[in-house]
Amino acid sequence: MTVPKEMPEKWARARPPPSWSRKKPSWGTEEERRARANDREYNEKFQYASNCIKTSKYNILTFLPVNLFEQFQEVANTYFLFLLILQLIPQISSLSWFTTIVPLVLVLTITAVKDATDDYFRHKSDNQVNNRQSQVLINGILQQEQWMNVCVGDIIKLENNQFVAADLLLLSSSEPHGLCYIETAELDGETNMKVRQAIPVTSELGDISKLAKFDGESPEADVLFGFPSPSHSFLGPDTKLMQNSGRTKFKRTSIDRLMNTLVLWIFGFLVCMGVILAIGNAIWEHEVGTRFQVYLPWDEAVDSAFFSGFLSFWSYIIILNTVVPISLYVSVEVIRLGHSYFINWDKKMFCMKKRTPAEARTTTLNEELGQVEYIFSDKTGTLTQNIMVFNKCSIYGRSYGDVFDVLGHKAELGEKPEPVDFSFNPLADKKFLFWDPSLLEAVKIGDPHTHEFFRLLSLCHTVMSEEKNEGELYYKAQSPDEGALVTAARNFGFVFRSRTPKTITVHEMGTAITYQLLAILDFNNIRKRMSVIVRNPEGKIRLYCKGADTILLDRLHHSTQELLNTTMDHLNEYAGEGLRTLVLAYRDLDEEYYEEWAERRLQASLAQDSREDRLASVYEEVENNMMLLGATAIEDKLQQGVPETIALLTLANIKIWVLTGDKQETAVNIGYSCKMLTDDMTEVFIVTGHTVLEVREELRKAREKMMDSSRSVGNGFTYQETLSSSKLTSVLEAVAGEYALVINGHSLAHALEADMELEFLETACACKAVICCRVTPLQKAQVVELVKKYKKAVTLAIGDGANDVSMIKTAHIGVGISGQEGIQAVLASDYSFSQFKFLQRLLLVHGRWSYLRMCKFLCYFFYKNFAFTMVHFWFGFFCGFSAQTVYDQYFITLYNIVYTSLPVLAMGVFDQDVPEQRSMEYPKLYEPGQLNLLFNKREFFICIAQGIYTSVLMFFIPYGVFAEATRDDGTQLADYQSFAVTVATSLVIVVSVQIGLDTGYWTAINHFFIWGSLAVYFAILFAMHSNGLFDMFPNQFRFVGNAQNTLAQPTVWLTIVLTTVVCIMPVVAFRFLRLNLKPDLSDTVRYTQLVRKKQKAQHRCMRRVGRTGSRRSGYAFSHQEGFGELIMSGKNMRLSSLALSSFTTRSSSSWIESLRRKKSDSASSPSGSADKPLKG
Repeated sequence: MTVPKEMPEKWARARPPPSWSRKKPSWGTEEERRARANDREYNEKFQYASNCIKTSKYNILTFLPVNLFEQFQEVANTYFLFLLILQLIPQISSLSWFTTIVPLVLVLTITAVKDATDDYFRHKSDNQVNNRQSQVLINGILQQEQWMNVCVGDIIKLENNQFVAADLLLLSSSEPHGLCYIETAELDGETNMKVRQAIPVTSELGDISKLAKFDGESPEADVLFGFPSPSHSFLGPDTKLMQNSGRTKFKRTSIDRLMNTLVLWIFGFLVCMGVILAIGNAIWEHEVGTRFQVYLPWDEAVDSAFFSGFLSFWSYIIILNTVVPISLYVSVEVIRLGHSYFINWDKKMFCMKKRTPAEARTTTLNEELGQVEYIFSDKTGTLTQNIMVFNKCSIYGRSYGDVFDVLGHKAELGEKPEPVDFSFNPLADKKFLFWDPSLLEAVKIGDPHTHEFFRLLSLCHTVMSEEKNEGELYYKAQSPDEGALVTAARNFGFVFRSRTPKTITVHEMGTAITYQLLAILDFNNIRKRMSVIVRNPEGKIRLYCKGADTILLDRLHHSTQELLNTTMDHLNEYAGEGLRTLVLAYRDLDEEYYEEWAERRLQASLAQDSREDRLASVYEEVENNMMLLGATAIEDKLQQGVPETIALLTLANIKIWVLTGDKQETAVNIGYSCKMLTDDMTEVFIVTGHTVLEVREELRKAREKMMDSSRSVGNGFTYQETLSSSKLTSVLEAVAGEYALVINGHSLAHALEADMELEFLETACACKAVICCRVTPLQKAQVVELVKKYKKAVTLAIGDGANDVSMIKTAHIGVGISGQEGIQAVLASDYSFSQFKFLQRLLLVHGRWSYLRMCKFLCYFFYKNFAFTMVHFWFGFFCGFSAQTVYDQYFITLYNIVYTSLPVLAMGVFDQDVPEQRSMEYPKLYEPGQLNLLFNKREFFICIAQGIYTSVLMFFIPYGVFAEATRDDGTQLADYQSFAVTVATSLVIVVSVQIGLDTGYWTAINHFFIWGSLAVYFAILFAMHSNGLFDMFPNQFRFVGNAQNTLAQPTVWLTIVLTTVVCIMPVVAFRFLRLNLKPDLSDTVRYTQLVRKKQKAQHRCMRRVGRTGSRRSGYAFSHQEGFGELIMSGKNMRLSSLALSSFTTRSSSSWIESLRRKKSDSASSPSGSADKPLKG
């Protein structure tokens, strides 16, 4: 929150938190808090919160223990720590301890460095805020003080364009009447001015000497400061901003949660394998091993076959632990980091105007961007620019603002001529643009209705004017609407110049006229109108009024009926264009009537009870029988690309809810502007009940209407009150027609109560669009939490102000809009960028690719490690269950770190199924992520089955060949080391071929990593069996020349080729059949792309060759029926190529729809699990 430029200096006092921000006594009474100004010693005994803010998680002392504690909450990290302890026991370890400790330390270190870096930036941001300087009055002297040292009771001096150090109570201002203007962009994203006024008791304390003597404890001031009040201000963590921020939550993706579950399952599977092999060892030792005690005795500690089996169990737990290698978690972090950099480097998400790039502020949520089903958006500053433009108006039955060509047709935006020339007016705002010259002509010729129209706009407002230099006017408006209307009047010759508490000066067509301001009948949400009563220089008294059409039209004089009908047509036209409308009217008052009315108003204002109701009644009396002047239409400028973005995300089956603190009319207008609400919708339900019963009844009627509509179109649904919550939700979400729900804040408070939240959720989720108006920051978070609690769906919250922070932190993914509106939302967010339109690219391109890449990475990773590890299990049956490994320990150590790590990383970082343009053209490609089709429990078991199948072939084919094979010299080929080299080589080649099949987008990096890893494998293999290493480490590398001798045998290579073919061919055959019989949408899109490329190549050839003979049209066979109507409807104007998929992928999209129906029947029930598990 800042004091804008050229605003007056002001004096304010930091206040203690009111009792509602502190713990209350157990009996429920409020605890009184007192403070003295300029008396830190007195205030310290109350132990109020300091003004130091803290958003960081660690400090130097707590970082190591807290971070390790968080990391060992990962099941896998705890699991590997347990394995490391086991490997330190020599009786059971057949592998060196370094095979586990090196990867474990590497993972912990990388994660700790990342967490420390993130927290360093939090500390840096906190320090920047805490060390800002304020002018504080200490011991009668103004001193520079850091924000974090500001205390309750301090008096602070604020000057132009300074940040506000805490929640403050205004004491005085250099502006007349103790007024000051503040900008709350950092709180709510709104850049318009807010007016605050000091009370008369303190407004005269502008002098430092007076302020130094002020203690806030005088009898007059005791009313102001002596008891808690929600309007009083407070410090640090007790400020409204920090209170609404919520706690920083540790967010985990659904894939993270699934991986933890799968790790537990794999551990159970590992234990089962260990038990089987341990039982085998005990039986083998009892039946066979006892016969070899002479030359193969048991260890000293082993005294029975049972105990031997017990030790063998732990040995196999160590050997088989690579089914979940710790390198998996290192790789996941690296891939996520790469995806985050792609977001940061995306030039198409860079805003040139603000010089702001997109930023991934976390690296842990990227793949969840590809699974979003619900978006919760703020309005002001998020969907809109918060810039109001005077667009059209209706004056005495004539509409202005449209431009027509010479044929009388309405000109399109791109065809508009030059804007109206306001050079006749030296006080005109050069930024104001209007295209209809006929309005200016009406002003110039002196049309009385037009003059009265702009006179009303220049008088009926609460705008403040400031004139720096002669003719340079600056308006400070409480709302951008008022600013736009007063600026329009200014340009058309009715310039609001200045005001005092009793007068308003307006330059009308160059002539200065001062009106006496008799009364201001202020706007509120119930009245929905504002009036002023003025006396012109001739002594004539007139009331000018502007307000909502629903309110004002009932208060017009009956003689204006014909004019009213014409104006209503114009209002409907404006509303259809999504413009914000106001109706203007006036009434002449005679002196006697005004005097009587003013007396009644004075009495009402002095009433001790029901003062507001009494004033409203007095206002109602005078605001009647008014004469209609016309109407205004203002455009609340949306951010560029908002309607297209919402349309695209809706096609991707993402539901968008707008949660705004604005009033209902404003929110609904924006809903129409951004195409969330359309005239084609079956019905828009508006819930405005003030009691629990009223809200419940309105929600019930909305559900009944939806069900009645479904019955009327014959879709087979029948509404029954006895339907279960699960069934009702699935039926409601399948209703015919499109519905929208608009609910006010007071109604939402009832709807979120425990006994009604399910009814609200069922109704809202059946609607295509939901708009919640007048909601508090806490209610925003509660709505998000409600959807998270009952719907198995990923939620995303996007906002730009501090009032959105709680919502952003509550959602699975938080997005902050950066730029001119403040930084609080950005600091709390997971991702940030400067414009709402970038959300479509974040989700449909980066999110979808991240999800796809992570799923392919995990499927391949589990496959390759089961194929690698299960060979030990089969080998156990042929080695007496002695826990001997098939591979040497160096291969086991390097397999996941060197031989197979880089290819899968390249796939996880760079892979694509379709190009980014196709991802945007075909939003349905996003649905597999929402349904979690690419990696779930079923896909996991398929990968495991493929890995086990590969391991069986990997072991038994070489084993069968080696049983009878001989070398070139006739000697037996079957020795342990030759078998190990053959199996290891087959494994590396098979998994390399498999990742080649899995890679959908080849880059030079993919080629280099895959073939380079194979080359590195052979280089290390030959090096480990070389004379050089044997000479240096004779105890470690004993088998000199084994690799060279083994791989020199043709039989070995035939075995490797046979193993590779038998392992890979079923995969190739299955994918070929699936592609031809049941392709998914991405397959069809790729095929379509290939066809387009071929057609382009053919066209190029045809142009070169030329054509002879008759020219025939290809129209008859190259087009499908139905496109003409589609084009006329306009639905394909933005996403024309999407229509192609609906014709070419009917079979592939039907399975997605059937899955979605199954999900609606079983998974999306509000009565289901409260957690957000993965759909498997």
